[in-house]
Amino acid sequence: MAKIYSENSIREIDDLSPKEETVKFLLNYSKALSVISSNKLKFEALLN
Repeated sequence: MAKIYSENSIREIDDLSPKEETVKFLLNYSKALSVISSNKLKFEALLN
């Protein structure tokens, strides 16, 4: 496990920017998600 989390392997990953497709998917999903509260319960509805 120590080799996986070494400093050398962390330095190799510089570009962690998401793809444009991923951002659009997450934004569209969040727009379609509706949370309904009733008493102490919460219901999630996906409006697609």
